Amino acid sequence: MIYSFSNSGFRDPETGVYNQTYFMEVFNREWHRHIRDHQSLALLYLCPHIHETISQPQLLELFMKQVQQALLRSTDLLARLDNKAFALGIFEVDDTGAHVVIDRLEQTIGDFNHNLQKQHHGEIEYELGGCVCRPSRDLYLDTLFETVERHTEQMRLPKATGHRLIHL
Repeated sequence: MIYSFSNSGFRDPETGVYNQTYFMEVFNREWHRHIRDHQSLALLYLCPHIHETISQPQLLELFMKQVQQALLRSTDLLARLDNKAFALGIFEVDDTGAHVVIDRLEQTIGDFNHNLQKQHHGEIEYELGGCVCRPSRDLYLDTLFETVERHTEQMRLPKATGHRLIHL
């Protein structure tokens, strides 16, 4: 029998996307490849307001499947970090390409929310932010994650304004 990663311990059981351990392993490997190849990448955090899905347990899974489908390249990576955030690793991408991905994600989420409202349900609110960077030996991976986490948390503040995408 051939082993399948689709049902392995690499996936979050509630949403079906990759789990944090798998994401960190792949992202670390890609980080070092991007250093070697002098390419840029993006790390995005998607923070859906999970409490809106409690009355409908499958809603989060459906939501994340739509997000996964919006990532058109098989090399891009989506994973659940914790109960608040999902991480998206977008590889071999520049600023323009990252904005295209963000716009596509927001359109997909908008369509999902529109369909949800037609079924007389509310919508899933969220924050989506991240950072584009060109990895180097002088830049630590932890710095990227801390920067994106801080940036995304700032987006949650009332009256917060700012860019969805920053540079490191």
